[in-house]
This record gives sequence, structure tokens and C-alpha cells, in this order.
Amino acid sequence: MYNVAAHMTAAMRVMSSLTLTLFFSIICCSLTEKLSNASSPNIIIMLMDDMGWGDLGVLGQPSKETPYLDAMAAQGMLFPNFYTANPLCSPSRAALLTGRLPVRNGFYTTNGHARNAYTPQEIVGGISKDEILLPQIMKKKGYVSKIVGKWHLGHRPQYLPLKNGFDEWFGAPDCHFGPYNSSIRPNIPVYNNSEMLGRYYEEFKIDRKTGESNLTQMYLLEGVDFIRRQTEAQRPFFLYWAPDATHAPVYASKPFLGQSQRGRYGDAVMELDYSVGHILLWLKRLGIENDTFVFFTSDNGAALTSGPNEAGSNGPFLCGKETTFEGGMREPAIAWWPGHIKAGTVNFQLASVMDLFPTSLALAGLSPPDDRALDGLDLTPVLLNHPHKQGNRPIFYYRGNELMAVRIGQYKAHYWTWSNSLEEFNKGINFCPGEEVPGVTTHDQKEHTLQPILFHLGRDPGEKFPISVSSHEYQKVLSRISPVVEQHKSTLVPGVPQLNMCDVAVMNWAPAGCEKLGKCLNVPKSQPWKCDWPH
Repeated sequence: MYNVAAHMTAAMRVMSSLTLTLFFSIICCSLTEKLSNASSPNIIIMLMDDMGWGDLGVLGQPSKETPYLDAMAAQGMLFPNFYTANPLCSPSRAALLTGRLPVRNGFYTTNGHARNAYTPQEIVGGISKDEILLPQIMKKKGYVSKIVGKWHLGHRPQYLPLKNGFDEWFGAPDCHFGPYNSSIRPNIPVYNNSEMLGRYYEEFKIDRKTGESNLTQMYLLEGVDFIRRQTEAQRPFFLYWAPDATHAPVYASKPFLGQSQRGRYGDAVMELDYSVGHILLWLKRLGIENDTFVFFTSDNGAALTSGPNEAGSNGPFLCGKETTFEGGMREPAIAWWPGHIKAGTVNFQLASVMDLFPTSLALAGLSPPDDRALDGLDLTPVLLNHPHKQGNRPIFYYRGNELMAVRIGQYKAHYWTWSNSLEEFNKGINFCPGEEVPGVTTHDQKEHTLQPILFHLGRDPGEKFPISVSSHEYQKVLSRISPVVEQHKSTLVPGVPQLNMCDVAVMNWAPAGCEKLGKCLNVPKSQPWKCDWPH
């Protein structure tokens, strides 16, 4: 049986293994004998949780507490114009793994107009069986796939990772909220593959008072172990590394607590930075760095409503998580592939988390499915510095089932504006603290379809100064954007919404493996209702 205590002890041993000397070895060439796997490079996607664009030193964070990520950018390619597909966790993750907008893959709700929706443990739905996920296709080339960390695409058995193409999983199906009284709401389970190992706040401790938890070190250990095993077996691998330490309630292991100038959130960032550095170091140690494509990003913008103690920074951008302003959807992004990606490159190509789907398939020598609309584009020409570029591809900003805004080139047009309702705002829920822009960060849903609010993001990244509707610039730009929006809307076929229904009976009362652990709880009577999505 999997020994949780032993796993925690091993995780803590990892803490002492990365020294300053080893950090510099990341920059140097490895002396390890290379294992050639060029035809099918390994792929690692590192997806952070609620980490903001402004959290990295290379992107201007004054604390400069991300040396390993900054080094990763120096050795790879930085994307300052990289976007998520939705300003909330679950839909953005569904978009990454399908290459499709949430409105296409069903990760949205129709219970309210322009509402964000995700997968709390009372959700009935999850990722649709009609969707094709990245690891399912990569099996065709013999890839072994593992997810480490948060899944968040549905926690009922049919929706879990091993039912959707992944071969291994260590992590949890939901956010680490809690602790809960198990008679009312169960604590979230932590899985090893298809069976639970325990629950958050029980076997897997998170100290809400001090912020201490060893979870990030466990996730690091799991990732490194997977990389090592597949390398020894000479099998190509896909690792989806999705830690959640920067999602409130934020946490870090004891050696990192109290170390950051930024408080507890900064402690969590420092530990994640360290973990990224350690993974890259292992690729060097194993001699597979030239055969491994690594991409680092975040699922959505920093959750400013959790501030100031548990929120990140969105840099110069407006608002944060839950909104379709730049702070909610523009993400930190770094591509790393020594020997292939030119070091120290800053690429201003507009790019999206959905691009990781076709890009990963292209790197693996696989074709994307041709029976469905894909929203992601293959970035390999951009990554490998080929002359061809995607040009002014549009970025679509959705909130639920509503197209809120569109970016083409340096221009962004808002067709709807909304931060959150005045009722929620008066309860202390503020997605734009200290950043209210009159007529833009509205507390009721404002439609601007007939006269979109237009910004030039190059000279106004904070979306504070709308371009005058009477100007020649406004008319000229709108004549370019309007046909793109019309075509998109006329050809869009929404998927069946998966996030409409909730039920207490589907919570994590009795996950697979609970019998062996004596951790099963009584399942209450089914009482389905339409989920309430206030944002």
C-alpha cells in the first residue's frame, strides 16, 4: 500500500538537494550521456494556479524572488502576450487539454448570462465524453502521460484523469478548500492513480494558521520520479504538472515560510520557483534536456479578491481572476527547449493556452482531430524561429457563454463589461481592488455591442483610457475587428453545458479506495438543483 508518511518524509529530503552550485549547473551544459529521443520529444506543461503575470522577476516583480523561472526565460522564450481561455480555473484547464474554447467543450453554464462556472465538489458534470484530450491522442505515439496536482475537470469516477487518457495521477480532483465538518461536507481526497490516499487537512495536512504544507514538495517528488522512470525505460512522456500552492488558502513547506518579502503568497511562489528549477535540473542530470519541451504558465490571473495576504500580482494590467480585463486573462508564459528554442528570446506573438494542444501534437508528430473546431494554433514555427508567423490572430475573451471582448494586434474591443455585481461587491468581494475605472469596471453587465469600448494595449496596458469613438483610429480599427467577431459568432457551435447542475450526493463522500482506508462517509440523499453562479 502507498505509504503517505514515507512519501512526506521523502518529500522533505528533496528540500536539501538543490544548492546554489546546482542552480548554476542549470545554465551550464550537462556532461551526462545524452539519450536521443528527438523524433518524439518529451513534453512537460507546468500550469500554476492563480499566479499572475506580474509574479515573475523577469516580468518586473520588484522582489526578484523567482531566480529559477527567470533563468528559464533567459534560456528559452518569454511570451508577454500569452492568454488563458477563461478567467477561471476549470474552464481554462479544459481548454488547455482540448485546444477548444470552453463554450465549445461544454465547460460553461447557461444558468445566468456571462457567468463564470467551475467544478466545486457538488458539481454533477465534468469533462464531456465527446471531447478528445491531449494525452488520449499522444498514446498513438507511445507517450506515457501523468498529471501531478489539481485536475478540476470533474470528480465523479467517469471524469477522472485515468478515464481521460492519463496513465498516472497524483493529486486532487478539486481545490484544497477546507477543512470541513465531514457530516456536512467532506474534505477533498488526494489520489494516487485511481484510488484515494487520504484527504486534505486529514492525512494531507495544510495548517490554515501558519500556511505550512508539504504538498508542493510531494508534487515535485512525484514529477521527478515520473521523469526518471520514463527516461530509464526510454519512453517518451507527457507530464502535466499542476501544483496549486498559489491558490488561496496559499501554502508552503516550512523551509520557505517567512522567506519572501511578499508574505505567505510570496513564500508559495518561491517554493514553486525552486521546484521548477529542480525539475529542469533533473532533465539536465538525465541528459534529456535537448529532448524535452517545457512550457510554464498559469490557469488565470491573480485572484486579487484574496489580497493583500494571499493574492499575486497582475503587473500593469487591470483587475484579476474572474474578469475579462487583461489582469484576469493575460498570463506569465515561458517555453524552454535547449538546442531548439533560441535562448533569451522575447516573442510578442499573441498566443493562448489552447495553442499548447496542437503545438504538443505537432512536436510529437501527430495530427489534431479533424472532426471538430479547434481554437488553438500550432506555435512550433514561432518557437523554432521559422519565418512563418500567425500574424494578427484574434484572442477571444469569454465569460461563460458570452463573448466579452476581442483582441487583434495591439487593439482590444470590449463588447460587454462587468467586474462583479454591486451586491457581491458590497459583501467585500472585489475583483478590481484599487483599480476601478469609471464606465469600464462596471458592477452591472453593460452591453457595448453597437459601440465597443476600444483600447490600445501597447500604450495603455491598464485599459484606463478608451479611444474616442469619434476618432479616425476608432473607426479604422473597428472596421478590422468587426468582421472577425461576426465570423466567429456565425460559425460558433456551442457544446452542451456541463456546469449547470449541482447535487450534495455527488460530493467526495466515498471516493474509490475509501474502503481500504476506512475513510468512506455516508452518502446523503440526492437533491439536485441548478447551480448558482454569482460571478
